[in-house]
Amino acid sequence: QRQLVESGGGLVQPGESLRLSCATSGVPFSINAMGWYRQAPGKERELVARITSRGAADYADSVKGRFFISRDDGKKSVALQMNNLKPEDTAVYYCNRNPPYSTWGQGTQVTVSS
Repeated sequence: QRQLVESGGGLVQPGESLRLSCATSGVPFSINAMGWYRQAPGKERELVARITSRGAADYADSVKGRFFISRDDGKKSVALQMNNLKPEDTAVYYCNRNPPYSTWGQGTQVTVSS
């Protein structure tokens, strides 16, 4: 059974950092590109960072230079280091394959507020 479990969110002030983690099971991890997505209230879910099976990463323009995605194929996990957080980064963050499976994890809430 496929599972995607996100963790690491929280409430932080602008300029602070968070590191999100995603543990997977039932996913053929090493051969898939993985992504971090987010959904803010009233908005569509969007891809913010993607990492290929070979470790090449790319980012949405809104997070480029602040967010960094990494993967650990041995642990079947993917992480998102988020620096210099801004209020507009507030959202529920999800990991999934890229392109995504139809089922999603519960996500982890990130709130950036002073």
